[in-house]
Amino acid sequence: MFPTPPWTYNGRVPGPTIRVTEGDRVRIHFSNQGTHPHTIHFHGIHSVRQDGIPGMLEAFPGQEVVYEFDAKPFGCHLYHCHSAPFKRHLHKGLYGAFIIDPRPKRSPKSKRYPKRKQYSDEEKVARSRLLGSPENTQWQEFVMVMNAFDTNFDEENEFYAINTAPHEFMKRPIRVERDRPVRIYLINVTEFDLINSLHLHANFFNYYDQGTTLTPTLRTVDTVMLCQGQRGILEFSYQKHEPGVYMFHAHQSEFVELGWMSAFEVVA
Repeated sequence: MFPTPPWTYNGRVPGPTIRVTEGDRVRIHFSNQGTHPHTIHFHGIHSVRQDGIPGMLEAFPGQEVVYEFDAKPFGCHLYHCHSAPFKRHLHKGLYGAFIIDPRPKRSPKSKRYPKRKQYSDEEKVARSRLLGSPENTQWQEFVMVMNAFDTNFDEENEFYAINTAPHEFMKRPIRVERDRPVRIYLINVTEFDLINSLHLHANFFNYYDQGTTLTPTLRTVDTVMLCQGQRGILEFSYQKHEPGVYMFHAHQSEFVELGWMSAFEVVA
């Protein structure tokens, strides 16, 4: 697919998903084994010294730099190279998901039943997002990075995809269990096109823009549009659906025909 070898973090596009908990101390040892200067720019709150831009923790070929910061705010974020020219470094594949799970004890407490020790709605959401918690194991979670590829260097994309492989999840639909809820961490890094989108067939979802809230920013929608760098969390269920194959895809017809078409196989 790539006209020339891509530039990668740890040999893959997107790079490995980094998932931590709000408030964790994050330390990344970044060794540049390529032939161009590179950085890791994390979306989040941190000091300028940790921003991963040219001249600030930029690793030259053969050099290692260390990024270290506290993870905040919770949400669905991303990381990418910010070396110049930015467009080239992004389009060549230097990006990945950076997920910060909320720490439930920091979420608003229930005011309705304080003595019964019941969780507030926000704390229930926080617990369900915390990787490995009993509430989290009930969910079927997926990271989907919307990307595209210019294979003939004309600054227009020839292929569109989620997680790099065009048509892959239409040929081999993603299996989900009907009775368990679905959560998607969705990120758009598409170059050359201003907007990308996700449309879910035969269903609606709640949407948390950037994932930085514990209540939905959009309720009961079936399509979201994202500019480059925008991301969010989708939550939905097929509990009342019959088993079968349900499509989801970009709602730009050109993107669909060029690879950004996928499906869930819902099983009972």
